[in-house]
Amino acid sequence: MNKKLAAALSGGSVLLMALSGCSDDSGSKVNDWAKKVCDQVQPQLTKIANANTSIQQATSDSSKPADVQKTDAAAFQAISDAYKALGAAVDGAGAPPVEDGEKTQKEAVSELNATATAYAGLKSDVDDLDTKDQAKFADGLKGVADDLDKLSASGDEALQKLQSGDVGAAMAKQPGCQRPKTSVPADSGSGGSSAEPSADASS
Repeated sequence: MNKKLAAALSGGSVLLMALSGCSDDSGSKVNDWAKKVCDQVQPQLTKIANANTSIQQATSDSSKPADVQKTDAAAFQAISDAYKALGAAVDGAGAPPVEDGEKTQKEAVSELNATATAYAGLKSDVDDLDTKDQAKFADGLKGVADDLDKLSASGDEALQKLQSGDVGAAMAKQPGCQRPKTSVPADSGSGGSSAEPSADASS
């Protein structure tokens, strides 16, 4: 019953996770700005990736509704907190030293905070599901997955703009803005790897 939710999560876009490691050299000021942001980004990307993994691991049809509810609610809260922290990181770095940098920064921060609020709303929706009735719970979870689909499909123009041009090129070179490997909870029995940034960032 949690499979649709897991599919919606895996299909969703997450800020900065698709940046490639190859790019042209950018100016030193832009590189300094990118490093300031990306140094704070990696832990949040790992938190989001691990939250997605926890939901995907709770997709068994034999999972109890109460366990699924607890896992999903905790995951959505973690994702919400991560997006809030990403917004704070971009906000705290100041405007990137490029044309319209201040406008681009403010719009990206606004978008990140809106995403954090949306995931907090999904967490509340999961908390309100009826775990005593499996059919009702499954229907409710489908509704949450549908909302997640809409959230994933919603516009992220400001973030795309932030990751374009000289700023995007500089961010792509930072190890902190590379896609992290997910860590698997120790009690899952699958002996997962630790979460680390990928090693494909060029310097």
